[in-house]
Amino acid sequence: MPPVLSTPPLAIEDWPLPYEERLAARPSSAIDLVVIHCTELPDMAMAREFGERIHYAGTQTGNSGHYYIDLAGKVYRFVADTRVANHTYGYNPRSIGIELVNIGRYPDWGDSRHQAFTVPYTAEQIASLRTLLAQLRNDHANLRWIAGHEDLDRRLEPAKDDPSVLLRRRQDPGPLFPWNEIVPSSGLERLNATPTVP
Repeated sequence: MPPVLSTPPLAIEDWPLPYEERLAARPSSAIDLVVIHCTELPDMAMAREFGERIHYAGTQTGNSGHYYIDLAGKVYRFVADTRVANHTYGYNPRSIGIELVNIGRYPDWGDSRHQAFTVPYTAEQIASLRTLLAQLRNDHANLRWIAGHEDLDRRLEPAKDDPSVLLRRRQDPGPLFPWNEIVPSSGLERLNATPTVP
């Protein structure tokens, strides 16, 4: 049975993507995983613009998380929980994606000389994330797992500056994300897997 929330519900601003209704529907019972992401973009405006881009001609949809948490801790919902958002290769039908605004490696994601994450997540973001996770556990009875994008998508690609160097395609939420603070209080178990696991 899901936990009962002991804190007031989190204020979430609904900001649905223009193509949200074209994303596949799913029941709450299908959701057992939360995936944590870093936008690797400087601000919410750029994250929104990226989320609105069409990447899949057949469905006229794009790539985005369900929730976005800005630097001040404000939470936006781009995609309803009961829609399948495209955020983690191989895991979308079962998961909810949460994106934290953070510059990450921007704008040099593919450059082998610029792979360090240097900006910590804000205390406000982490506080909102903890409340959001509690709320999601309350809303979805089968929610059991939590993972980073980097845990689940381990594909490699050649570096743009030196194709002989292979880089991880996804390295978010990155080394500055406080897993030791988040996992114990979330009531979720950390899932570490390869993309081939269903």
